[in-house]
Amino acid sequence: MLNELNHVIDYIEEHLTDDLSLEIISEYAGVSDYHFRQIFFYLSGLTLSEYVKNRKLSEASMDLLHGEKVTDVAMKYGYQSMDGFTRAFKKWSGFLPSDVIKKGISKSFPKLSFIITVKGGINMEFRIEDKPAFNLVGVSNRVPIQFEGVNNEIVKLAQSITDEQKKEMHSLQNIKPYEIVNASYEADANFLKEEGDLTHLIGVLTTESQVSDLLEVVPVEAYTWAVFPNEGPFPSTLQDTMAKIYSEWLPSSDYEVINAPSFSFTKMDKNKINFAYSEVWIPVRKR
Repeated sequence: MLNELNHVIDYIEEHLTDDLSLEIISEYAGVSDYHFRQIFFYLSGLTLSEYVKNRKLSEASMDLLHGEKVTDVAMKYGYQSMDGFTRAFKKWSGFLPSDVIKKGISKSFPKLSFIITVKGGINMEFRIEDKPAFNLVGVSNRVPIQFEGVNNEIVKLAQSITDEQKKEMHSLQNIKPYEIVNASYEADANFLKEEGDLTHLIGVLTTESQVSDLLEVVPVEAYTWAVFPNEGPFPSTLQDTMAKIYSEWLPSSDYEVINAPSFSFTKMDKNKINFAYSEVWIPVRKR
């Protein structure tokens, strides 16, 4: 996967003055658009669109520094108007395109390069499971996307579940893992930014389809799942595991992530404060 990422970076460099389609970039990588954008973000800290924009404006800055006209540079990098280019350039650099020409000031954003870094030689435990189609059934709500710390809106959602809802969920639960799960999907930023909202469901897995109006039902197709057990301080260990799945495991594995609900469950340790065993379930397929 790292070779594919570096090939894509080279492809972007060769087409900075073209109308770069993000879908075509992902297709060039030879993996699904969803998988590529997820991996790119977790490895670089930028969305693919942000990276392309930054590289275009960086090259535009160098062209201005070398004496090219603002109008020519704006058109060269795909801006339809001078105003649009000026606004984007000022937001990115903090100064106007004309300042580059008049004052000789500039800003750069270098081309990325992806390499493997071995950190401590820690093994990442996982297993692969095939699972037939099922329904996620439970209580859901839109909550803010939050990568670290306790999400208070999810806490409120959990506290809102009634005894009647709990009883029905328990009666429907008939497929592994036999636990209360937390599932996330329909993210505003496609899980690539800590902004906007996502739909979070607290519930169970079931093959049953007859459900009362008290609960939400989310159908999930038959997939292969990569399962990552983890144990430690909660929620930091769980969140760290999620980050490592996308930044370390997926890029070096033969699998790509599928755009479908992922889920996790957590069992708190009664003898240790804020300590838990968790599992993260990610839908994947062979690349």
